[in-house]
Amino acid sequence: MKAIYGAVTALLAGVLLLSLAACGGQEKAPNTLGQVVFQTFQAEYAAHPQADLDTLAQALLTPDTVGFTGTTAPVEPGTLMGFGNTPIEGFSQGVMFAPLIGTIPFLGYLFRLEEGSDGAVFADTLKAAGDLGWNICTRADEMVVGQEGDVVFFLMCPYSMEETPAEGAA
Repeated sequence: MKAIYGAVTALLAGVLLLSLAACGGQEKAPNTLGQVVFQTFQAEYAAHPQADLDTLAQALLTPDTVGFTGTTAPVEPGTLMGFGNTPIEGFSQGVMFAPLIGTIPFLGYLFRLEEGSDGAVFADTLKAAGDLGWNICTRADEMVVGQEGDVVFFLMCPYSMEETPAEGAA
């Protein structure tokens, strides 16, 4: 009888381990702020692929998406904030989007590529030149770069806009 209980216990333990492993593989990590903003961009671009980049950027700066009031500004090819001394070229239209408060480590760009530009090479240039510590007061946690059609998305931001408790605080 003990042998049967032992076998049943071992079988149940095995089933439990398999179910935990199966469930663990399906668990999805929570979205970071950068992922949420990029997904919002993808949805906006899909709905309006020929929209002006300022219009697309304004759609990203909603309190529900980013949690702050932001602004946009057109940019020209050349040296841009967040990329050190690396000139960013190869785009026909560009717009920067950021918070009105400079201490938030959030800086984004949308670039409409020039005809014939290689989006992958352009994105690689942005990744290599992007500096998460561009903001003197704070540092971004993540860099998100992606492309939809002829538009390249670039963002440096915190993982979340939620405040984290001070170390040692209860």
